[in-house]
Amino acid sequence: MTMQTLHTVLVANRGEIALRVMRTARRLGLRTVAVFTDLDARAPHVRAADDAVLVPSYLDVDAVVRAAVESGADVVHPGYGFLSERAPFAAALAEAGIALAGPSAEVMRLMGRKDAARDVAVQAGVPVVPTGDDADYPVLVKAAAGGGGKGMRVVRSAAEMDDAVAAARREALAAFGDDTMLVEKYVESGRHVEVQVMADAHGTVLHLGERDCSAQRRHQKVLEESPAPTVDDATRVRLHEAAVALARQVGYTGAGTVEFLLDNATGEFYFLEMNTRLQVEHPVTEAVTGLDLVELQLVVADGRPLPLTQDDVRTDGHAIEARVYAEDAFGGFLPQAGATSIVRWPTDVRVDHALEPNQVVSTAYDPMLGKVVAHGPDREAARQALVRALDDVAILGLTTNAGFLRALVASEAFAENRIDTAWLDRVDLDAEVPRPDDELPRRLCAWVSAMLTAADSGHPFASDGFRLGAPPAPTLVELDRDVVVDRGDDTTGTVDGVPFRQLSAADHVLEAVVDGRRVRAVVNVQPDVVEAAWRGQRFTFTRPDRLAGAAAASDGSIAAPMPGTVLDVRVTAGDVVAEGDVLGVMEAMKMELSLTAPFAGTVTEVDAVAGRQVPLGAILFVVTQEDDA
Repeated sequence: MTMQTLHTVLVANRGEIALRVMRTARRLGLRTVAVFTDLDARAPHVRAADDAVLVPSYLDVDAVVRAAVESGADVVHPGYGFLSERAPFAAALAEAGIALAGPSAEVMRLMGRKDAARDVAVQAGVPVVPTGDDADYPVLVKAAAGGGGKGMRVVRSAAEMDDAVAAARREALAAFGDDTMLVEKYVESGRHVEVQVMADAHGTVLHLGERDCSAQRRHQKVLEESPAPTVDDATRVRLHEAAVALARQVGYTGAGTVEFLLDNATGEFYFLEMNTRLQVEHPVTEAVTGLDLVELQLVVADGRPLPLTQDDVRTDGHAIEARVYAEDAFGGFLPQAGATSIVRWPTDVRVDHALEPNQVVSTAYDPMLGKVVAHGPDREAARQALVRALDDVAILGLTTNAGFLRALVASEAFAENRIDTAWLDRVDLDAEVPRPDDELPRRLCAWVSAMLTAADSGHPFASDGFRLGAPPAPTLVELDRDVVVDRGDDTTGTVDGVPFRQLSAADHVLEAVVDGRRVRAVVNVQPDVVEAAWRGQRFTFTRPDRLAGAAAASDGSIAAPMPGTVLDVRVTAGDVVAEGDVLGVMEAMKMELSLTAPFAGTVTEVDAVAGRQVPLGAILFVVTQEDDA
């Protein structure tokens, strides 16, 4: 398919979504223009574009519109996040005579606010969640503007309300520039089901099926799948009809997602919000329908009617997407920052990413690094394919949630569809999704370390085919503890007395049979750290993982558990505090974290200043116990 009036598309975004949009644009014969900040001057999306323009910020409406005009763009694709749902941006583009791959500014204004969108839903006859005085505790306090889990707090009693509203307002103001709050009924056990719609300017409004996005932590999606596995046919029809009615009511054009909350207790569903943009999880819809949603967005922006009818939309099999984040999922889901060393992605499934080796990941942007998407003839086939794919994710130098995702997808709870929207925040994750044991990765790292010690020259993992010669004597390898490696020859031996047989070792990939179990891992041995990626999880030895950890508390020192910004300081030196009292609040990657007193005592040092950027590990407070004093 070729465009009729469009020739150049400016992608007003970064990372994996910018690359994904450019792939379709290039296939359609469109010239691509990227925007970038100083921090992203060498980023993959900049290198992939035909042209690139420097802007002060991805949120600078005037600068991005000016870049579009000066680069000769006919259309702007906003991706998701940043300016994708900002009505002033859509209005500025319209005034400049540039098309937007999205709805009008007026539709964005209506649907971008949860209070206004609720009114539209009522007019369309779509059921909505009880709010305000009609909602008993527990309630959900959430930002009227925006989404993505920002500015949301669950409140279970009146005593919690003031602190919850204050925190939600801060997050909402920082993320959306608007701290207006809504209070609505909180469904204790629900499923997040959303319907993909696509509409043109010629009166056609289609649904492209639904997705289940119930696996969430702190209201942020972790896994998404299509079709929704627990929705019966009658409810599915009602969901589709409600989404289409809502889109038609508001005069929607382009790709949009209508989100619903399905109450497990009653079977009823309620309208939550409409996202007036492409969703992060759109690949699962593309996998089961065979459609390219970015192409359809550009067709609509080109002023043409959609090239299909509702009868043409078919669902084939099942697809599941896993979001890979820079976060320590086994350490409280704290955001992470740092530089990658080795990055390997699976090759037999769809992977949308913009992460490379030796790339710096900062706290300046959203922590999502990529998406791994598996498609199969049914849900179980897709699930097993995703488990295998996540086995092959290897990201070293930076802690990610890939190992957690692998464990979650492999869990009985996910296999049996028992995960609702609050499950990850409610259950004992150590029991349900346990951290992978580090004993096997330690043995693999010890074996590789012993190989390197025995080598006279070269590198046994270099891709030039180098292999080691004569067997060495037993080696004592100092990792986080001493490990004895006894190599009988180049490929066989024992590690701490456990039988070990090397099958292959090249390009940092070690395949071996350990105690009768065949395993494969990516291993990187450096002077200051030994790392392994096994089943998606990053393991570090010789020193603790400097990016995973919580605030130090054993000596009363409270350190920054992540690089970020201090938002609030609530104590001064000399204050007497109880165990658990909040001393201050910091933020990184759009997430707030309270720093609390580890025990009762007196605050003796305060080195935190609101608004100041702090590095990982910076000592912000010191609390002294009375006995110590």
